[in-house]
Amino acid sequence: MADYQDLEVTVADYIATITMNRPQAMNALNSNVVAELEAAVTELGANDDVRVIVITGAGKAFVAGADIKQMNSLELQDFRTFIANGQKAMYAIDLCEKPVIAAINGFALGGGCELALACDFRVASEKAKFGFPEVNLGLFPGFGGTQRAPRFIGRGYASEMTFTGEMIDAAEALRVGLVNHVYPADELMDSVMKIAKTIASKAPIAVARSKTAIKMAGDTTLEAGLAFERESMSMVFPTKDRAEGMDAFINKRKAEFKGE
Repeated sequence: MADYQDLEVTVADYIATITMNRPQAMNALNSNVVAELEAAVTELGANDDVRVIVITGAGKAFVAGADIKQMNSLELQDFRTFIANGQKAMYAIDLCEKPVIAAINGFALGGGCELALACDFRVASEKAKFGFPEVNLGLFPGFGGTQRAPRFIGRGYASEMTFTGEMIDAAEALRVGLVNHVYPADELMDSVMKIAKTIASKAPIAVARSKTAIKMAGDTTLEAGLAFERESMSMVFPTKDRAEGMDAFINKRKAEFKGE
């Protein structure tokens, strides 16, 4: 596994954990962080010993936004490159066949909220805060927030968050569907790992194809999505895992999936 300067990456029991590790900067996203994030997600996505990826943050923040000091020093062309690379890092999560869970331990603002939205689903601490404060800097979300937020929380609510720059707490994020679950801070990672272990115990090929099919639901027509669903079902049916799962069900035993 590659060494990372601003990320801590661990793998255990088929679960990879990526910890955004710039606590002194509230895990702000700079050029190196977005490059490392894309590389880590891509590497873990290709690792057969990984079935689920969890992304969280060190310290008080998940990710408190982009590194404003670095951004302010950029010329226009370098800024364009930074935005493009940030979008690539977020899109790497879409392209990854493994489920990616955001474990939001604190502030998820700007690019941090966009990173959370790029994940397959989000679980938050009671201390988590969400927002798009970019408008206060004369900017707006540029790492995919304007595209992903309306898909999850509706155009109206996404517009209000973006136009006002105001933060919402974890309870409100749960109410509007931005997060799936909210837990006390000291229970967050154990609760996320319980979910991750459940997913990791399932048939990996079926999980991967279902992730792609679910993503297509927001990106294509119903007809094309149904066609992909049929093709994917036909692809997983001949797998050893499908045979194992059905045999285990019929014989009332626990299935042991190998990703074959």
